[in-house]
Amino acid sequence: MVETEENLRSREWFGGDIKNGFIARHHLRATGLGSWAFDGRPVVGICQSASDLTPCNRHLTGVADAVRRGILRAGGVPLEFPVFSPGEPFLRPSSMMYRNLMAIDVEEALRANPLDACVLLTGCDKTTPAALMGAASADLPSIVLTGGPMLNGRFRGKAVGSGTDIWRMTEELRAGRIEEAEFTEFESCLNRSAGHCMTMGTASTMACLAEALGMMLPGGAALPAVDARRTVLAEETGVRAVEMARAGLRPSQIMTREAFENAVVVNAAIGGSTNAVLHLLAIAGRAGVPLGLDEFDLLARRVPLLVDLMPSGRFLMEEFAYAGGVPALVTRITGLLHSSPVTVTGKPLVEECAGAEVHDDTVIRPLTDPVQEAGSGIAVLRGTLAPGGAVVKQSAASPDLLVHEGPALVFDSLEEYTAVIDDPELDVTADTVLVVRGMGPRGYPGMPESGNLPLPRKLLEAGVTDLVRISDARMSGTAYGACVLHVAPEAAVGGPLALVRTGDRILFDVPARRLDLLVDPQELEARRAAWSPPAPAAERGWTKLHIDHVLQADQGVDLDFLTGSSGNAVPRKAF
Repeated sequence: MVETEENLRSREWFGGDIKNGFIARHHLRATGLGSWAFDGRPVVGICQSASDLTPCNRHLTGVADAVRRGILRAGGVPLEFPVFSPGEPFLRPSSMMYRNLMAIDVEEALRANPLDACVLLTGCDKTTPAALMGAASADLPSIVLTGGPMLNGRFRGKAVGSGTDIWRMTEELRAGRIEEAEFTEFESCLNRSAGHCMTMGTASTMACLAEALGMMLPGGAALPAVDARRTVLAEETGVRAVEMARAGLRPSQIMTREAFENAVVVNAAIGGSTNAVLHLLAIAGRAGVPLGLDEFDLLARRVPLLVDLMPSGRFLMEEFAYAGGVPALVTRITGLLHSSPVTVTGKPLVEECAGAEVHDDTVIRPLTDPVQEAGSGIAVLRGTLAPGGAVVKQSAASPDLLVHEGPALVFDSLEEYTAVIDDPELDVTADTVLVVRGMGPRGYPGMPESGNLPLPRKLLEAGVTDLVRISDARMSGTAYGACVLHVAPEAAVGGPLALVRTGDRILFDVPARRLDLLVDPQELEARRAAWSPPAPAAERGWTKLHIDHVLQADQGVDLDFLTGSSGNAVPRKAF
């Protein structure tokens, strides 16, 4: 439906009956707005997740100023508001437990307020998917702009990447191969500007996928946070939001089944984070689009890894931006994408990107010379240990471990494992399959990014650099290793992971897509009969709500009562 000044939903507030119209208008007059703001022009929200507690989003207040200029330029009324911001480095027990809280905040703010459209300013692992989830449920014309990645880290003349090099350097420190002073120097050189992680971690991945889904203007994902061109793009985003309000272009028209398939393909081509699986499943669930876990594997098998970025490659987001970013990548994989899904511009993604050029073939590789061949991306495993599925990022794992059988070394909690990680007598070898459970959506609670479990010091000192690790946790998109993640059902709800004992043989076979516990079924039934669930971590508040209603990893870890859309019908009057 094409909106007009008469049917914009904000008119129900500002142009309604005498009493309610007066209440809505006069409070805004106190902010300095004149009568022009109430003449029927579109009201556009600027929803931003800036917070001192979310450092990589903190600069979004400045981005919002540019968006405001664009809204005014296009004849709209900008109204800025904050939402709960799940900060990645600080929130405990896990920021994942709070993604859905932000999504509720976004959804309800869009529906309950006099808005005709909204610009969603995000920039971290959870803020981007949460905003997309809330927008999908409210289905109000919405457009995303992420805050952009940091400038490359620079340490002793070399580029270093957030996350990826942290894991490497901490292991070097634990192994005694570097000194504390060197580590401190490295730490001071890593984060040099505003913005999110500059590796192809979850923040960069979700920015790229927001663009691939069609919810962000072309080129918005990769430009550095401090690049002046991002400020220009922010103003254009404000302009486009006003146009979307007038045209009535909604997320449900953009985030279609084919758009999600495009996002899965792009995720494979960029070597995106395993967290993208959880987030896309959750966003699709809000949009009412059928999307299953296995499709991440099936769709990606035909897609080579083309973007040579850490942790699967060599470069960082600056190089990706200068090479052409997502639009340039799209030109390389047009034949693998659906051509019909429209973007926030009203045009299809492949049409919008058709003129983009790749400026550096070493960063965005041609199909004839990929970083890794098709089928090397995220693999979905099933078997007796993961009947609901598990995932592994092949491109970040040691190739010699992709088929492995070994004895399990089992821990019931992360704390139990970390207490013995430096024990020189720990009974572990390079053949061991390390299992740490109790880290799933309910069990931890909140599914922490602990799946890239640090290796025992005994193995590090022996020169071992990778080990098969299995958990019901997640892994940072910046991490690497032969880490089996998102095992479903999780141990806390009685999944087979809860029944594994030290010494059991486990088969990990990525080519066959298998993850099997090689234990007699009758023995497993006896163990199950003796098993009892752990006590819940909380009896009140958000944590209890999360534990009682969270879905498993194969369903996106949303809350069961939040899936689907409630739309943006104008609520009943307050006065």
